[in-house]
Amino acid sequence: MQRIVNTIQNYLNHINMPNLRWTDIVEMLILAYLIYHILLWIKNTRAWSLLKGLLVVVVFVILAALFNMSTILWIVQNVTGLAVTAIVILLQPELRSAMEELGQTNILSSLFNLDNSKTPEGLFSDKTISEIVRASLQMARKKTGALIVIEQTSPLQEYARTGIDVDALVTSQLLINIFEKNTPLHDGAVIIKNNRIISATCYLPLSENRMDKDLGTRHRAAVGISEVTDSLTIIVSEETGEISLAYRGSLTRNVNEELLRERLVTLQNKEIQEARYARILSRMGKNKGSDPKDLS
Repeated sequence: MQRIVNTIQNYLNHINMPNLRWTDIVEMLILAYLIYHILLWIKNTRAWSLLKGLLVVVVFVILAALFNMSTILWIVQNVTGLAVTAIVILLQPELRSAMEELGQTNILSSLFNLDNSKTPEGLFSDKTISEIVRASLQMARKKTGALIVIEQTSPLQEYARTGIDVDALVTSQLLINIFEKNTPLHDGAVIIKNNRIISATCYLPLSENRMDKDLGTRHRAAVGISEVTDSLTIIVSEETGEISLAYRGSLTRNVNEELLRERLVTLQNKEIQEARYARILSRMGKNKGSDPKDLS
C-alpha cells in the first residue's frame, strides 16, 4: 500500500502544474461566458445548420489527413480562406443582429444596477397603457389583425419612414379604426413613441429564424423587429384572435389581459411602480399558457 502511495506522490511531483494568477481565473471565466453565448447564438440562428454541415466537412478532412489523401488536403488548404469569407457573407444578418444586441446591452448597469433611465412619468402614461390594452382586447374579440410596435430606447424612425405619418395621441378608438379591415391604414404596423402614434402601415424586417408553421407574416415581422431593436410588439392574430408579444427575439403567445398590462408597465419604466406590480401580480395568480419571465 505504501508503495502505491509513493508511486502516486512521485507521479504528482513530476507534473508541472502552472501557477494560477487571479487574472488567469478571470480570463477563463470570460472565455467560458463568451463561448457559452456564442453557442447559444448559434443554436438560435441559421448558423446551427451551417455548423452541423461544417462538422461533416471537418470529419472528411480528418479522414483525408489520416489516409494521406493529398489532393483533398490541397483543395481544403486553398479553399479555406474563401470558405471563411463565404460564411461571413451568409451569416451577415445574424452577425449584425448579434452586434446590435451587444451594443444595446448596458453591461455596467446590469452588474451594478445603475439604471438612470427611470423617470417619474415613465416612457408613456398610464392612460396610454389602458388605451393599448383596451384596443388589443377588443380587436382580439373581433379577430381584427393588428401589429403594434412600441419604441423603447432603440430609435424606430427608419421603419416609421416606410409608413404614413399619423402623429396622434394614442387612443383605443384610433387603434381599432386603423386596423379595421378594408381601411387604407390597416395593412402594416403601427409605431408608438411615448404617448403618440407616430406612423401607420409601416414595413418591418422579417425574421429569418425558424418559427411554427401556423404563424404568418405578421408574427414573423414582429419577431424580426424585436431582433434588431429593443421595442415591444403586440400582435393580434386575424385567424384566431390570439394576442402575442414579441421582445428581444422571443415570442410569447396566448397573452391575457393581466400579462399584457404587466409587460407594458415593465416597458413603461416608471420610477415608482412597486405597488402597481403587487396589485397586478395578485390579480394574475398563476398565468396559464404563458411564462411571465419570457420577456423580462
